[in-house]
Amino acid sequence: MANHQDVADHYTHGKLVEAIEAAVAELGMSVDTVGVDDLAPVDEFHVGGRRATEDFLTQLSLSADTHVLDIGCGLGGAARFAADRFGCRVTGIDLTDEYVEAGKVLLGWVGLEDRVSLEQGSALDMPFDDDRFDAAYMLHVGMNIADKARLFTEVGRVVRPGAVFGIYDVMRTSDDALTYPVPWATTSATSAVSEPDHYKELLEAAGFEVTAERNRRDFALDFFDQMRARMEAAGGPPPLGTHILMGRNTPEKVQNMIANISAGRIAPVEVIARKS
Repeated sequence: MANHQDVADHYTHGKLVEAIEAAVAELGMSVDTVGVDDLAPVDEFHVGGRRATEDFLTQLSLSADTHVLDIGCGLGGAARFAADRFGCRVTGIDLTDEYVEAGKVLLGWVGLEDRVSLEQGSALDMPFDDDRFDAAYMLHVGMNIADKARLFTEVGRVVRPGAVFGIYDVMRTSDDALTYPVPWATTSATSAVSEPDHYKELLEAAGFEVTAERNRRDFALDFFDQMRARMEAAGGPPPLGTHILMGRNTPEKVQNMIANISAGRIAPVEVIARKS
């Protein structure tokens, strides 16, 4: 079973801000001119990118009066989008220190430090008061957290009664073994993929009522088809993209992800719940 350091090491880049700034410059922009949407190709590190984020977050009824928790916020891409689109306040927490520090730099580039704050820490032991948040969400996070019972109990502690909790994770849809590496894990040692029914059972045990579920397998395969077509037309990946985060073996990780989804082993799934 993976420990916190194993997971953090998997995601650590080393020179992340420099790599993103160089890609931004290659696109003809600078840190003074780049916007929230311009950064989406690199800081929406989940299947479907910005389109998936928008489809998902619009189900959470976010508004300017909402203080929302982003669990496993990564670079803060979804947090910046939520603050920019819905006007809400967002607090993000992530295990990987480099992601958090890079995310803070990106917040400065787009001028959202007043509405988004990012903190390094574990989702299993969050440094937040009880009943602090009006809503919470996580995008492609649970695949690295084996103790989902503790995770959901901790989320239930920090959100208010009636709060909506949205999950968009890669979930297991068969018992067949996965092919590795994939974007969230190099081997099965750092992977904790679970079935949707397991998520729902643990959410209910933690005091949540599940209100919606959507399997996004077809959406994912269409997304990857479109990504492949764009890369073939361009002769390679764009300057700014999640390949910056995934490193040199990005093609292998993506191909294994597509193969696992196509074979019916896994699928990205949305689950929406409300704290009782």
